[in-house]
Amino acid sequence: MGIPKNILVKPKRSNAMNILECKNLTKKYGDFTAVDGVDFTIGEGEVFGLLGPNGAGKTTTINMLTGLANITSGSVTMAGFDYSRGVKKAQHLIGIVPDESNLYEELDGFHNLSFCAALYGMPKQRREKRAKELLEQFDLANTGRKPFKSYSKGMKRKLTMAAGIIHEPKILFLDEPTTGIDVASARQIRQLILDLNKRGTTILLTTHYIEEAERLCHRIAFLVAGRIVRIGTMNELMKEAQQETIVQFKLDNGGPGLDKVISKEFTELNAEMAGDNIIRIYSLVPINLTPLMRFFDQNDVPVYEAKIIRPSLEDVFVKVTGIEIVKMKQDKEKGKG
Repeated sequence: MGIPKNILVKPKRSNAMNILECKNLTKKYGDFTAVDGVDFTIGEGEVFGLLGPNGAGKTTTINMLTGLANITSGSVTMAGFDYSRGVKKAQHLIGIVPDESNLYEELDGFHNLSFCAALYGMPKQRREKRAKELLEQFDLANTGRKPFKSYSKGMKRKLTMAAGIIHEPKILFLDEPTTGIDVASARQIRQLILDLNKRGTTILLTTHYIEEAERLCHRIAFLVAGRIVRIGTMNELMKEAQQETIVQFKLDNGGPGLDKVISKEFTELNAEMAGDNIIRIYSLVPINLTPLMRFFDQNDVPVYEAKIIRPSLEDVFVKVTGIEIVKMKQDKEKGKG
């Protein structure tokens, strides 16, 4: 039985050499440190994600790696060459898709792509052929002769991605690729990212959508206040969280403060309200349900459901950073940070 076409399937990462290495990467603006001693590597053919709230330093990191911001200190090695003092020299290796489009509103899709290709020195015949190929690949062929200003947000994001790979870069930098676009367009963008990666493009993307990082990335780094606080594959990140046992109870008449009462009554457990009349019990050892059920019965709190909860990447992120995902999304929508 085949895999349904609407299911995103993350490609396996190859065991290739590192295409990018950052050591102690730092960016200061006066007394303010936006990025504080960041270290990470990206393997050739990998999708690497920087996950964090607004203001964490994700865009600043990308700007340093692509030559849009000077590096205060630290080193950047790309494809085996040290570009710490001149990242712009590596522009033939990199493609950039900023969070805000940098294309020309009056030009149509075809001429926007052709112009971008000309900036990389591609001859006319080659750049026009490449522009047509990308318009087809990104499902924009029917709008290729319409002015960019008439495009929807999703279409603009796709054309900006096409412009970023017009010169077939070895590594593509995507800054918040699906922020501010509709659900259908966001899904198309995610599939395009996977398709590009399958064709051999290494990708670094920033996002505040944890489910996006989980679907697309081979490895993920949690970036908070300019520092990487955790980095690893999904399995590595989940391993720590899975050391806990989590049981969720759906109750009737739970009432506020019940979690504090349980935590006080059962000192080896940690209880938290996870919603109206929903409580989660956390423990580093297996949980004996009998005393808990007796407690609920004695306090006239009927239990409708009890189930073991498998930790998610969101649970790991909240545990490591102390930042609630809902709050992170709200801040992004409000443009904070």
